[in-house]
Amino acid sequence: MSAVLIDAQQQVHALYRDHHGWLHSWLRRKLGDAFEAADLAHDTFLRILSAHDRLGAPDLPELREPRAYLTTVARRVLLNHYRRLSLEQAFLAALAQLPEPQAPSAEERFVILETLHEVDAMLDSLAPKVRMAFLLAQLEGLTYAEIAERLQVSLRTVKRYMADAFEACLMIAL
Repeated sequence: MSAVLIDAQQQVHALYRDHHGWLHSWLRRKLGDAFEAADLAHDTFLRILSAHDRLGAPDLPELREPRAYLTTVARRVLLNHYRRLSLEQAFLAALAQLPEPQAPSAEERFVILETLHEVDAMLDSLAPKVRMAFLLAQLEGLTYAEIAERLQVSLRTVKRYMADAFEACLMIAL
């Protein structure tokens, strides 16, 4: 393991040691569930460490307000948690509408739900106009020319948007 990674892990460990209890309490108040709060506190620190690893920076930034930083990251984790719950509830509501013989097995439901989460994350990662172009094509069946008119961009721009969206789709397929 490189010295840079070890140093970053030590910095995150110190942040964890000094502020985990406070973050867990903050999340518990927001969620009303100590176990869920513990999971999301853990996810918050994992996100900090993985973001640092992706950036390849030698050190975490000097934090003058570590709790404000943790709160910002934890709010994003919390938002993702609520989005995930919302998606799961919508999926379960759609399943409830299916006749029993057509309902997928527990294993199939798990695979479908995981795929939905991946697609949701992929869509969220797209620029707003790219996402809109992709959804207009896939959900409304609009042609590229119709999308260009709706978004008030050139046909060439729509083709670029769609290429970006399909590339993101390929990344989740790998």
